[in-house]
Amino acid sequence: MLKIEPAILEQVRSATKASDLYTHLQGAIELEHSTVPPYLAALYSIKKGANREAAAIIRSVVIEEMLHMTIAANTLNAIGGTPQINKSNFIPRYPGPLPMNIHAGFKVGLAPLSRNLISNTFMVIEEPEDPLHFPVRPLALEATSGFATIGDFYRAIMAKITELGNGIFTGDPARQVSGLPWFDAAELFPIGSRDDAVRALGIIVEQGEGTKTSPLDPEHELAHYYRFAEIFNGRKLVPDKTAPKGFSYSGAPVALDQTGIWDMVTNPKLSDYPDGSAALRYADQFNFSYGNLLNSLHDTFNGAPGRLDQAIGLMYELRLTADRLIGITLSNGKQAAPTFEYAAVNV
Repeated sequence: MLKIEPAILEQVRSATKASDLYTHLQGAIELEHSTVPPYLAALYSIKKGANREAAAIIRSVVIEEMLHMTIAANTLNAIGGTPQINKSNFIPRYPGPLPMNIHAGFKVGLAPLSRNLISNTFMVIEEPEDPLHFPVRPLALEATSGFATIGDFYRAIMAKITELGNGIFTGDPARQVSGLPWFDAAELFPIGSRDDAVRALGIIVEQGEGTKTSPLDPEHELAHYYRFAEIFNGRKLVPDKTAPKGFSYSGAPVALDQTGIWDMVTNPKLSDYPDGSAALRYADQFNFSYGNLLNSLHDTFNGAPGRLDQAIGLMYELRLTADRLIGITLSNGKQAAPTFEYAAVNV
């Protein structure tokens, strides 16, 4: 479970006006984005046609992290703030800490998919405050005394927005991003009131953590933590009347065949690739496209929602470039990999 310094929650709780929440909602945008490169690196490491269930699970989580990022940006816009996406420090340094120094000492990196990566990183990121344990392989709980959770962070923002009331919703409604074909209208909708914001931010918490009594979110999909647990446990989590909590990892296999995963370098940097090499050329190209993607998202969240189409197109371009890069075997016998480093791009 990710832990957040209580001081951050106190800052949220002591807010007296909308602008006091701008920094925290910008932090929420950066937090939701920060998990995307590690998840994409793991997804890119899967060879074509291999580990299909695991790939589908990771892809589904990436899409919902993008949804969560959009919800946080909509909320910031709704109360008069301006999301900042295309800046040099928006992309975390991997390996490194998460934004707002969440879970101090915990570092997230770029690595090929493995059961260790799932259990030691992805499930830690998505772990709810009180994870439900189902038969097959229960996970150890961490001591959490003295810390709050990411869910607590969002709940504190929801409580403060409720307290400040509808009067803080002074943002331009035209800056709201909604009506996208990739997301259900019940999950991504314009935020123009206290109730809208609370409902939208609640989706982030429930899709990430589930509820205290069920692994399912309100859309009856497994929360992220339990989807990753399916990869770790090698079985789908399904209803089971014989299990104490009504579910067990007894469904269809979720195979994780390591021969179907590229042995990519971990936490690569541009400086790792030789001058003039194809690896450096494709890694540069990948970062250029990623910079373009951030520019498109920045414009999307700052009054030009139509730019999201370009952002989606760039996501496909990233995949193609990543495949070319990973196809290169380095002198150490490992495959090259995207570095996800900031590239200033003028568009």
